[in-house]
Amino acid sequence: MKMEHEPAHAIKRGPGAVIQVTSGHFLEMFDFVLFGFYASSISRAFFPSYSEYAKLMLTFVILGAGFLMRPIGAIVLGSYVDRVGRRKGLLVTLGLMALGIVLIAFTPGYATIGWLAPLMVLIGRLAQGFAAGAELGNVAVYLTEMAPKGREGFYVSWQPVGQQLAIILAALLGYTINATLTPAQIDNWGWRVPFIVGCSSVPLLFTLRRSLVETEAFLGQRHRPTRNEIVQSVLANTPIILGGMLLVTGTSVSFYLLSIYTPTFGKDVLKLGATDTLLVSLCAAVCNAVMYPLFGALSDRIGRRSLLISASLLMAATSYVALHWLVTDPSFGRMLVVLLWMNFVYVAYSSGTYAGLSEVVPTEVRTTAWSLAFSLSAATFGGFTPAVATWLISVTGDKAAPALWMSAAGFFGLLATLYLYRQRTQRSGQMHRAQS
Repeated sequence: MKMEHEPAHAIKRGPGAVIQVTSGHFLEMFDFVLFGFYASSISRAFFPSYSEYAKLMLTFVILGAGFLMRPIGAIVLGSYVDRVGRRKGLLVTLGLMALGIVLIAFTPGYATIGWLAPLMVLIGRLAQGFAAGAELGNVAVYLTEMAPKGREGFYVSWQPVGQQLAIILAALLGYTINATLTPAQIDNWGWRVPFIVGCSSVPLLFTLRRSLVETEAFLGQRHRPTRNEIVQSVLANTPIILGGMLLVTGTSVSFYLLSIYTPTFGKDVLKLGATDTLLVSLCAAVCNAVMYPLFGALSDRIGRRSLLISASLLMAATSYVALHWLVTDPSFGRMLVVLLWMNFVYVAYSSGTYAGLSEVVPTEVRTTAWSLAFSLSAATFGGFTPAVATWLISVTGDKAAPALWMSAAGFFGLLATLYLYRQRTQRSGQMHRAQS
């Protein structure tokens, strides 16, 4: 008898299947970018009449609380996925992320329901963070397992393409709302409009994911590990997972520096116009969406290890040089050139990371280990990047100092790549000797 998550027909591998798999992660990233973009309006809607600074800090605390839930979600939901299947896991994480965006979009303000308002928003962010802890890993693993042999990098590269499309759509919606509504209208109700747009996509996303089938790699496993077995395997492979966390650092630090911190850096540090900064971010996101499949295909041709080593060296060596050139004479043209270059290096590195991490973690706990490595990196190094960038400028007086954080991430990534692929070679040798 076939179980509900084990349909008889073969897995699809076309563009439609890739969209089905990545659709939920698009929703999570779309909501995250909007939350950061409208943080000031959200703070005024959900907190009492404290100072603007206090309300904004409380809002960022709620935003950051989601990062703390990611490692927990990686363990709990990741182990669930490794036990019951990739498809069911994708539906569960989508449901939790949908709950988060619905609560943020429709919860009445503090003036209506008091402290219940920020509490409901906090619950939404915690649910999203919990789901995101396993969503990213499950999508990457599903794409890896559905990919034809030798094309894993190309298939997995479409996952971050979804991130970039979410950034583009969120930025365009934000730009349109800011251009058509007054600041008072945005604070009163306008900031909710893009969140409601995201909510309206939820039924379609569920329909897309429900039609997915389970991967052949999961169905072919003779033994489905229990929760205790998964925990024991994760503990036994702690050095590999910590190495994976350092490997991901180059990706997470670069993302939060280039995609999240850039608007603040351009406007408040470089004193460029908000429109110029937004246009640079949009151009970078569009270029990233084009480059990811190209670098994913390149990683299939030359190998993930070679791409990761090359990109991490470029990240460590050129980040500060590029940003220093920008801050000596800030302009729209220089910022565009520098951001395109730094994003080029970031995309090259992260294209190797997504598929490479699936190669180096143990197969039987692939989703749990992958998700935990990414979540730990986001909760430690990546998620604090805007704060670290601000602190570095303050203590050094150097506007280019944030690039030192990206250079350090590239150095960590180089060390992690060398360590993880050495461990992978040793495991392969041990398995070969055991079989013979």
